[in-house]
Amino acid sequence: MSKQSTKDLLHIATLGRTVGLYGDMKFHDKSDFPEQFVAGATFLKGDGKPLTILDINEARGTIMIQGFESLESAKKLTNVKLYTTMQATREQCELEEGEYFWFDIVGCDVYEDDKKLGVVKEVERIAITNYLSIVTDDALVSKGAAKSFLLPYGEAFVVKTDVENRRIDVRDATDILEAS
Repeated sequence: MSKQSTKDLLHIATLGRTVGLYGDMKFHDKSDFPEQFVAGATFLKGDGKPLTILDINEARGTIMIQGFESLESAKKLTNVKLYTTMQATREQCELEEGEYFWFDIVGCDVYEDDKKLGVVKEVERIAITNYLSIVTDDALVSKGAAKSFLLPYGEAFVVKTDVENRRIDVRDATDILEAS
């Protein structure tokens, strides 16, 4: 992976405090693809420098990073965020039919009955539900609608997601917008 700014990278995990005497650290997976975290996998720190996994213990929720196998050296990585690129994510993570990467959904226009409601600013996970954080279209805001609203991303509301055309068709979202 080449050096890039963090705005071009995806935050996928955070290293926590050290555990034990040999450089093990608590591991906080922020991704939907835990299978990418295996011994030998390389990720980037925020400064673009690579870190390679030496060992990972899912049962204990710990990780050891190559070159940081002592307690003192591992402490230098406390709270370091691990990043990857969108390209690497596409290559290493497989989606099921009807699944999309969050970064492909961000920026899509949201429509209900061919009426533009807004644009997806981000996808948020609250408890076990994913929500589209939508910035409301200016035409609706000028008529008194809320500047933004959350819409559950699921079959009850999402009719069709078309990431190629940057469009998500929804139903019953106007009611949520009006109640926001």
